[in-house]
Amino acid sequence: MDLPATAKPDGVLLHVRLTPKASSARVAGVEAFDGKPVLKAYVTTPPEDGKANAALVVLVASWLGVPKSSVSMAAGQKSRLKTVAVAGKADDLLAKIAICLDVAAKKEGERDG
Repeated sequence: MDLPATAKPDGVLLHVRLTPKASSARVAGVEAFDGKPVLKAYVTTPPEDGKANAALVVLVASWLGVPKSSVSMAAGQKSRLKTVAVAGKADDLLAKIAICLDVAAKKEGERDG
């Protein structure tokens, strides 16, 4: 599986397609967008005054088990397609993303089944 992330010297950039005003906040796996993998993320907050972006930062930090202070918006503040920077050791973060995606895929399978 292609990861929706790019390694950088100081961490990773996570490529996300965000859906605001969802029934629950969650990461629902990976989908292709313009031929590139993006993380499917849902937050319950509306896309106004940066609330959905702030909720995405909290969701990503919680999902990866990293401090909220190590997660920030890198691009796409006004778009559904976003780039989220996660500071840390890139190899460790990429491995953690792969594990979390396996767990998310199983949870989504349970939701669908």
